[in-house]
Order: sequence, then C-alpha cells, then structure tokens
Amino acid sequence: MLNKVVLIGRLTKDPDLRYTTSGVPVTRFILAVNRSYTNQQGEREADFIPITVWRNAAENCAKYLQKGRLVAVAGRIQTGSYTATDGSKRYTTDVVADEVQFLEWGNKQEQRQDDIPGFELYESNEPLPF
Repeated sequence: MLNKVVLIGRLTKDPDLRYTTSGVPVTRFILAVNRSYTNQQGEREADFIPITVWRNAAENCAKYLQKGRLVAVAGRIQTGSYTATDGSKRYTTDVVADEVQFLEWGNKQEQRQDDIPGFELYESNEPLPF
C-alpha cells in the first residue's frame, strides 16, 4: 500500500506552533496549491490543504516560514474525526509532512536553509504522541 503526497504551494497565513501535553512541538498551516487548469472564466483556482509538521521541523517551520512563502511538502494523507461541541460528527483530512523544503526566503529571517542548525526532519518508527 502507498500513501504519499507531494505538494508545492504558498502559505495562506503564518504557521501556528503549539506543543502537546508531553512537550512535542507541532506546527500547522494551510497550503494554497494552484490547480493545473483554469475555470470557465479563465481564472486559476486553488485547493487549500491543511499541513501538520512535527518535532524539530515544526519549530523550524514556525521560525522561518510566514504567510505567502513558497514551500514544497512531502508526506502522507491522514483522516480523522471528532465530535463538535454541538454534538455533530466532523471529519478531517490533513497532510502529515515528512519533508518540508523552503523554496523562498525573505526578510522574516535573513538566513538560508543551509545556515539553519540541525535542520532535518525527525524520522522514527515510534508512534506519534497523540
């Protein structure tokens, strides 16, 4: 079986960094990915895809990315569900990133990816802490 997705797009807003109760960093952001065709009005549409990044990569994304930045994400699709406060069942679909490549650099941090100490994704066969 295979569950692999590769996306290139722009952040719709600044990344949101949080920590689990056990202290594991997790960053979430929405990636706007243009479709490869135009609609009937000749405009290009986009899909808005939620991305989740864990551990060291989560902290680096929060530190160096911002709204509008172009990034490449490789990961897997993960679905889930929860019960909302009104009692209705809600379903989620996210991309859990295994890899995030910064494709643009700006003035948030005048630094290149090569200069980021320890920039690599945490890879492990251990289960995620949630």
